[in-house]
Amino acid sequence: MKSLVLAYIKDEDGQTSTEYILLVAVVAIIVFKFKDVAETKLMGIINKVFDRAGSLVDQMQ
Repeated sequence: MKSLVLAYIKDEDGQTSTEYILLVAVVAIIVFKFKDVAETKLMGIINKVFDRAGSLVDQMQ
């Protein structure tokens, strides 16, 4: 049994569709887990950019 597991781990013939699906699932879980944190930080950055752009436009007028 141990030799079969080691042979499977060392097999580098390519990734199967199951492995790709598992990778996509892990990425999706990470995205959903940190969605709120990322959204909060990104909205903060976007608000700062637009506030700065607005103040520059106001200074030009």
